Amino acid sequence: MFRRSFWFTTGVAAGVWATTKVNRKLKQLTPEHLAVSAAHKALETGHRLKDRAIGFALDVRDNMAVREAELGEALGIEAAPGAELPAPRRHPAVESPRSTPGYLGAPTYPDTPTHPNNRNEDH
Repeated sequence: MFRRSFWFTTGVAAGVWATTKVNRKLKQLTPEHLAVSAAHKALETGHRLKDRAIGFALDVRDNMAVREAELGEALGIEAAPGAELPAPRRHPAVESPRSTPGYLGAPTYPDTPTHPNNRNEDH
């Protein structure tokens, strides 16, 4: 009798475990979940590429300053005291056009009242 109850309990536990495992996997394979996970992976990849590009740009900038100093010494050109490279500029293609002032694609109207039930902004 003890054996039967042990194996019955073991079978029930295995069935519950397998059912929850299958349900989790099915939930992960829904289109909504796949879209969300793809978006997260795309964002992570974008951030990783941006960080690498910034690191590369800073390395190039440092090496350029060193090389200019070497060339200045070789040519006998004295650099002005405190002369450094100009500040890095942001590339306009990287910035969002909506974040720049004067963007005409999405004008804002501060005097226009908005209704709390206006759902046009959700689409």
